[in-house]
Amino acid sequence: MSRPPLLFLDVDGPLNPYAAQPERRPDGYTTLRVPTDSGMSADRGGLSARRRTLRVWLNPEHGPALLGLGFELCWATTWMAEANRWIAPVLGLPELPFVDFGDALFRERPDGVHWKTGPLVDYAAGRPFAWVDDEQSEPDHAYVATHHEGSGLLHHVNPRLGLRENDFRTLADFALAVNTPESPGTD
Repeated sequence: MSRPPLLFLDVDGPLNPYAAQPERRPDGYTTLRVPTDSGMSADRGGLSARRRTLRVWLNPEHGPALLGLGFELCWATTWMAEANRWIAPVLGLPELPFVDFGDALFRERPDGVHWKTGPLVDYAAGRPFAWVDDEQSEPDHAYVATHHEGSGLLHHVNPRLGLRENDFRTLADFALAVNTPESPGTD
């Protein structure tokens, strides 16, 4: 049996709707306070260098929903390994692999392709994948279409809303499509 497709998970935007009204935590979400001395970059989610904690809103129902989609989950976030320490426990997720962005982290490209896109395509190595993030653009879609041999879904999530029911439906449909072997006689 073949391996399931990868689901690359960004934290800030899809899982943490950081751009929601700052004084109104979305329904179903819990607040996590991450100390700024925890190894997290001050560039995340509008974090001011003066702040002592980073406010993160997470919905514990997202973990079971993600696990039930038919993907192999992988962090694709600037949190990298720290996502297993801070984010996974709140969501009820096991420790997940993560893409180590290394020197590509925050490095702007002249072609407009997001700095995550190349490393994600390399990590997938031709394997089907979906990527949920709030920063993808047309150059990223074009890059994946040109440089990735397998199926790829770049799914934009509104950072004011985070993952919603329709996002989970889109992801489930993609996973089903790439997990379903073609029937004999079909194109």
